[in-house]
Amino acid sequence: MWEHQSLFRVSAQLFAEGVFNLLDRSLRPEVFLLGFASAKESNEPGAVVVEPSSTRYQPGDFTQVKARAAVLEANAGPQGSVYHLHPNDHDRSEKQHWYELVCQATETTLTELTTSRQENRRSFCSVPVSLQGYLVTVVLQVAADCYDGYFALPKPGNGRPSNLPHAAIIEFLHDCARALREADTADNDKPVLDRDHNELLRSAGRRLMLRVAPAGTHGLYDACNGVAALRHEGDEGIGTMLVSRRLHPAIVPVLTLETPVPMRDHRSIRKLLELSEGHTALISDASHVFGLGQLVPESDTQFEPLSTVHFTNHYSWEMSHAGHVLMRVVSNTPRLPQGRVAADNFIRVAARIFPNLNDDSIDYLWDLARKASTQPNGTILVISTGAAHEARRLTRQCFRVVPRIMTPSVLRLVTNIDGAVLIEPNGVCHAIGAILDGLATEKGDSSRGSRYNSALRYVNSSQYPVLAVVVSEDGWIDLLPS
Repeated sequence: MWEHQSLFRVSAQLFAEGVFNLLDRSLRPEVFLLGFASAKESNEPGAVVVEPSSTRYQPGDFTQVKARAAVLEANAGPQGSVYHLHPNDHDRSEKQHWYELVCQATETTLTELTTSRQENRRSFCSVPVSLQGYLVTVVLQVAADCYDGYFALPKPGNGRPSNLPHAAIIEFLHDCARALREADTADNDKPVLDRDHNELLRSAGRRLMLRVAPAGTHGLYDACNGVAALRHEGDEGIGTMLVSRRLHPAIVPVLTLETPVPMRDHRSIRKLLELSEGHTALISDASHVFGLGQLVPESDTQFEPLSTVHFTNHYSWEMSHAGHVLMRVVSNTPRLPQGRVAADNFIRVAARIFPNLNDDSIDYLWDLARKASTQPNGTILVISTGAAHEARRLTRQCFRVVPRIMTPSVLRLVTNIDGAVLIEPNGVCHAIGAILDGLATEKGDSSRGSRYNSALRYVNSSQYPVLAVVVSEDGWIDLLPS
């Protein structure tokens, strides 16, 4: 399609990994390019180009995309009758509409392919860019089980994000399309995606807050950051704000301000936040705060799930809908809510590493792992057949204990100090506060903290069968080996 298409694809892949690994490593993003030659029939050589050619998809899988788009165009109804006063505007509008139909047809084709092949992938496409005789679209695929596991807002629409991963995908594809358009200029034929990963996530957070704001009011994300950054009489901002249209039937007014306070007045909002308590929250339409109110109980016929902003502490807040946390924002950077170790995943990994354990023993280890995953300051639970030997080897860098069965209540206590807890697969504990060692490995990740990387080195270097549950202070929870 063009000389530097491989460079662009590699750049987009690295960009995707950098962004989505910050959200959830289980998303496993994969990027490839599709090009549809505008001057060739679908059955001619070169009519469809897949980059890289080594991908599991072949050009023949997409020969009917443009025909599908033509069918969608014929069924568009009133869209075809729209005419702009200026001919250039009309041509531009028709071209953009055609590109969107090609994007839609490509996503439909990919969905059919992944379903028929039983691939655990969810596909998203950027709107094509006309580049040197080809309509080039960027395809991003993520793990379907991970993506579908996150709560999604109801009533999805075109370009309207359903959750934070979806908002990040939309932002990522917009960045890719922008870089492709720049590649068509004479002085920039090597587009590079070098946007800061956290900046993209901040844009995704703004897009998600725009989705939940009544009438699509801008500025709610930045207003929440401004309020969370302020203190009132030395206290951190802790409180709740319901986001809804004015006079919503699902809200019972408690106190109504005669003059609503603009959301841009962060200090006044922070002061009013002190009034929220329990079920009573500030009521805002994303433009102004106009009082205090309470959401009616679910048994009420007027009940409707609303979006809620919880200010948790200094510089921190989270947004939820219908009781499901959609994102947590710390220091103006959004993240997905802290995960939990999935029972089925833990059982599968534990049974593979310790094949002689019975179901009751694995269930007991699962109870311990679940308790460890609730530790707010982070910890490491190491389950090893050589726990007794390792406790002796690490005598100078751990607190050895008289062997005893570890219980969830005791585990909650011993994980309050730094270091790992060493137990055997039968649940017997031999050491707490252990500083793990191990050889450096290329699987290390500089974007993660020392707790994760030290556990990774230890697991990879251990001579014994070992399973580590790593709870990082930033909310990440990992099973090693995964």
